[in-house]
Amino acid sequence: MTDLERKIVYQIYPMSFADSNGDGIGDLQGIIAELERLARLGIDIIWLSPVYKSPWFDNGYDISDYCQIDPRFGTMEDMDELIVRARELGIGVVMDLVINHTSDQHEWFIKSKDPSSKYRNYYFWREQPNNWTSFFGGPAWSYDKEGGGYYLHLFAPQQPDLDYHDPGVIDEIKNIMKFWLDKGIAGFRCDVINIIWKESLDDGRRSLILTGREHYLSKDGTHDILKELRRDVLSKYDCFTVGETVFVDTDMARDLCAPERSELDMVFSFEHMETDQIIVKWFKTRFHPNKFFHVISKWQKAIGWNALYLENHDQPRSASRFIRDADFRSEGTKALAMMLLTLRGTPFIYQGQEVGTGNRELKSMQDIRDVESHNIYALARKIGFPKWLAWRIIKRTTRDHARSPVDWQNDTDVLETYRDLIRFRKELPVLIYGKYNEVLIRGGLFVYDRFLDEKSIRIRVAISLGSKPVRYDPGMAMAIFYSTYGRKEYDGALKPYEGIMFIDEQSSGR
Repeated sequence: MTDLERKIVYQIYPMSFADSNGDGIGDLQGIIAELERLARLGIDIIWLSPVYKSPWFDNGYDISDYCQIDPRFGTMEDMDELIVRARELGIGVVMDLVINHTSDQHEWFIKSKDPSSKYRNYYFWREQPNNWTSFFGGPAWSYDKEGGGYYLHLFAPQQPDLDYHDPGVIDEIKNIMKFWLDKGIAGFRCDVINIIWKESLDDGRRSLILTGREHYLSKDGTHDILKELRRDVLSKYDCFTVGETVFVDTDMARDLCAPERSELDMVFSFEHMETDQIIVKWFKTRFHPNKFFHVISKWQKAIGWNALYLENHDQPRSASRFIRDADFRSEGTKALAMMLLTLRGTPFIYQGQEVGTGNRELKSMQDIRDVESHNIYALARKIGFPKWLAWRIIKRTTRDHARSPVDWQNDTDVLETYRDLIRFRKELPVLIYGKYNEVLIRGGLFVYDRFLDEKSIRIRVAISLGSKPVRYDPGMAMAIFYSTYGRKEYDGALKPYEGIMFIDEQSSGR
């Protein structure tokens, strides 16, 4: 995509974003009505979580028709209007490409139940299952009486996995991508893209989580598929791709998004989002800012350009998760915003993040809609967790925190900070093209430099995620360029949960 480095992306979860007709469900016309507000914020691209036709077992990530809009969101005419109206405002539209699996109500899967159908090989049908387990807990295989066998689903039973060993599958995916790119979208966010190729169906090494993952995690076949999609489809359009990639390290990520490999443009890594957990996201630990900062810095050093994010539709809200002192929720949210928008990479902002939205108030499992949360709760109870502990796990981590409607009047101070920081990012080339250099990480303080070369403007960013003042001497001849507290003079210490951008006094400033 042209000038991809300059873009700022905003993720929309359509069901809870904006409801135009009062039926309690967000829709495409609601998104259209909010486009001017997003343009004023400085957004260049909106990424839509799935709006395709779906039985909605897993919030739209179980797709029954990739080339139809689900009626709850509107019509294809509404979608066309959204693409055109967004383009008029200088905003591109990115679609969610969910191609590891379909819905069990997709025409392909229904036809695959006939052993003589060509669609039989679109999915993994077997007489006996292996020992793999699913991301949602429990076995990764289910028996279908009509189909006369077991089928693979790494997620819910309603989400059967596609088998890319059949060349017909990738041909179908190419046609789907062309359908949307011909409508003028700006690219795709690719769901769990590094697990789409199953190298074998042998039994896996037994593991507490995801037995069998060594047979499908970031295999050569996935790289071959991504190269083919780039060569045959994506290279023909002005677009970009970002991949959701599970269990990747920096080497794996480089293999997926290095420009010379012609696969993805960037990836969503998870390591920084796993610094407050043990093994899996359900077992949370106390948040330690230094651990969080070290992981972020490691990825900044290792990957030339990547996706930057603190929230999405699968994660608890950053305002509740990374700010330990509720008395400084607003201040901390602004400091996190400064970090997000001054690191090297493409920033992704999730709906409501720009107004400091926190986690929902949840009282019991009756408040939970998320299928994953219900599955994990049932599994926890099955293996002996008491109800109070199973509920405590779900309450803290459920995806419903991110997927609920937003109070858009939540924190206007945070909104103004986002506007300022987005403007600075667009005005200062050093924040886009500049190199990254870690200065220090200690005591909840993260300091780093952005600079083009040794003779040009140097921006030094200091982020504090602690509830007490922390002394720091920026050295050199540096003055405050911008503080999330709004102050102009520096007294030798950062205030609780403050973010400061320092600049050389000899530089030209704003």
